[in-house]
Amino acid sequence: MTPKRSRGLGESLEDYIEIILALEHDAGTARARDIAARFGVSKPSVTGALRVLKAKGLVQYEPYAPVTLTPAGRRVAGEVTRRHRVLKDFLTEVLALPEPEANAAACRMEHILAPAVIDRFCAFAGFIHGCPRRVAEWVDGIGFECPDRNRDPECARAGARAQGSGSARASARRWARPRSSHAGP
Repeated sequence: MTPKRSRGLGESLEDYIEIILALEHDAGTARARDIAARFGVSKPSVTGALRVLKAKGLVQYEPYAPVTLTPAGRRVAGEVTRRHRVLKDFLTEVLALPEPEANAAACRMEHILAPAVIDRFCAFAGFIHGCPRRVAEWVDGIGFECPDRNRDPECARAGARAQGSGSARASARRWARPRSSHAGP
């Protein structure tokens, strides 16, 4: 099941929005030629996508002028970027994949996973970093817990630390904080 896309955007348009945000952050401005270079497509392809994004109220675009995200476009771009970062961090920090491989996989996954799945990735990653045994089980209404929490004092302390910080949801929020940008698609 795919997540509901903001404003009916598909994978390609989400990638354009994400690239515009990254260019604004990295270079201070986004131009069609820079978007084309980053995305690896022709300038006419970028122009077509920018027209669609403008019609959806996500960018301010006029030919030969810099492209800027509208407030709505910035919200969408922030969410897409957050999904990408959470997935890439999980793949590199928890599964120990090399960054280029994790980045490519995150680019594909960010468009198809439901928000609840991404939140579960966050919760798991937050828990696993505090668990001395690096094992976890999901407990409905609580979050991730160590199966040895009742037998091992270290595991009980890790669980208490997670609960003290507001449970797996707080851990998910901590892990899901937006960062600047990523290498992009």
